[in-house]
Amino acid sequence: MPLNTRQHQAFRELAADTAGIDVETYARYDKDPLEPIIGLGRANARVGFFGRDPGREEVRYGEPFIGAGGQLVRKALYRHLHREEMPDFEASRVVGQPFFWINTVPYKPAGNKAWSMRVKRRFQPLMTALLVTQWQGRALITLGREAFLWFGIGQSKAERARIEAFWQRPDRFESAIAVTLAAPEGPARTFDIHPLPHPSPLNATWYKRFPGLLAQRLEQLDVRVDNLEC
Repeated sequence: MPLNTRQHQAFRELAADTAGIDVETYARYDKDPLEPIIGLGRANARVGFFGRDPGREEVRYGEPFIGAGGQLVRKALYRHLHREEMPDFEASRVVGQPFFWINTVPYKPAGNKAWSMRVKRRFQPLMTALLVTQWQGRALITLGREAFLWFGIGQSKAERARIEAFWQRPDRFESAIAVTLAAPEGPARTFDIHPLPHPSPLNATWYKRFPGLLAQRLEQLDVRVDNLEC
């Protein structure tokens, strides 16, 4: 599902005024550093994935969630849906098509560190509008602390505290929290947020446990080949 002309131009204009985009990586793969890496997926996808930001492989292929962490997600998806191991890279691209994909900021940051709160706040209205107006689903699996706490940006102090307190719960990776987002244009919508740890190989604490945690989430959400649409 592509961005419309107005959305596309809005991202490019904001990126042109944003310091910290990893222009060297974009140049290495002959990619435009102002081009957003969104992905989105199907508007009627029942389940969505919300991550931190694109990495090197995402820049290379122009697709979100395609690098090492994204491959871990996609392998778990393939195993859950087809009850066998994912055969190759192309299969990883296909298995993601029935889902909705989005990040906090659709540009790779220099140094591969998370974007600052200031930058995330600048892009938040555009990303919120995509969630609220472009997607019909409700269940979002967030990947990592940065992605989960993004849902507190722009919220009231009490709501932000509620979201932050949920992240401190020991059962946060088995539970869900309802969060309402209001786009700059259009009605507000409520989403069920299902947090998981970040699937990066550098996340030593959770990396090995991630496939099992995602499998548990997919079971909770009753994700099957025949019910991937709203």
